[in-house]
Order: sequence, then C-alpha cells, then structure tokens
Amino acid sequence: MEKNPWKTLSSKEVYNNKWITVTEDDVINPGGGKGIYGKVHFKNLAIGIVAMDAEHHLWLVGQYRYTLNTYSWEIPEGGCPIMEDPLNGAKRELKEETGLVAREWMELFRMHLSNSVSDELAIIYFATDLLQEEAEPEETEDLRIQKVSLEKAYHMVENGEIMDSMSVAAITKIKLMQLQGKLI
Repeated sequence: MEKNPWKTLSSKEVYNNKWITVTEDDVINPGGGKGIYGKVHFKNLAIGIVAMDAEHHLWLVGQYRYTLNTYSWEIPEGGCPIMEDPLNGAKRELKEETGLVAREWMELFRMHLSNSVSDELAIIYFATDLLQEEAEPEETEDLRIQKVSLEKAYHMVENGEIMDSMSVAAITKIKLMQLQGKLI
C-alpha cells in the first residue's frame, strides 16, 4: 500500500442531505502546494444489475437524467443503504424498475464511479433465471424498458448510445465473458 502524499489541514462540511455530504478540505498537495479539495460522500452504495435470459437478451432501462439534462439508456440501477445487504438492494431495484425476479445471482465486480471527487462505490450483479412480474417504479422514475440482445447492448456502448459508467462497464464485462466462453 502506498503512503498518502496528501496532508489535510482542515475539513468543513458545506452541504448535507439524505443522499450525500459535501466537504471542503484545506490541503497540502503531493507537490507541496496549498489548496482546497472538495469531496462528495455518498450515503448509499450504487447498485447495477445485468439481467440476462437464456437467449442472451438483457434488459435496459431508459429515463431522463436530471443531472445531465438528457435521456439515458442503462442497466437497472439504484441506491442501497450502506447498512443493507447489497444483494437485497439489487433484488429490490431489479423488481422495482423492470418487474423481473431472478433466481440466480452473481456479483460481477465493484468499481469507484468518480474517484477524483467522490467515494461512491458501485456493486454490479449478474442476474439470471428470470421471472417476469409487475414493475414498481418510484414516483421519480418515468421509465421505459427494453429487452435487447447482448450484441445490440454492446453495439449501443460502442456507438455511445449507452454512456452511463456502470452500464458501459457491466455490458463490456458480460461481452468479454461471452467471448471467453464463460456464458452458457
């Protein structure tokens, strides 16, 4: 493990709500200069789910993203309280957004989403052996759902139609698994 080259002189909270806390730190940077560093602490884990059927179709969720002021196609995603089992959060999010219930679950990987400014951790799951039930979206979610082949989803990543970081990473990982013969 490398030694931390940053020195924190002071830290103050500048914003706090039920999802995030923003702090501003007075620091000495690795080059010895004084400066400030803003950090966003996330109070939830980010959860993403690649839900795939036996024919290698997966479900994408489309919604207008307020922060980007644009429409976005993504794998089913959501937040999970830090103290909750992330797999339970993934099951809830998949059902809520798509109506799908999966009998088989596997954690694919974990990733930091924007590590230069936040501590947000994402956990991506692979869900298979799917049953369709009724979706239960939250009032903030005006969702469109589409079932697409893995090939189409990967093509959407290649063409920039899917730009969400968890979705890009997850779809690329599943495509690599397919190329390595790890998908049955």
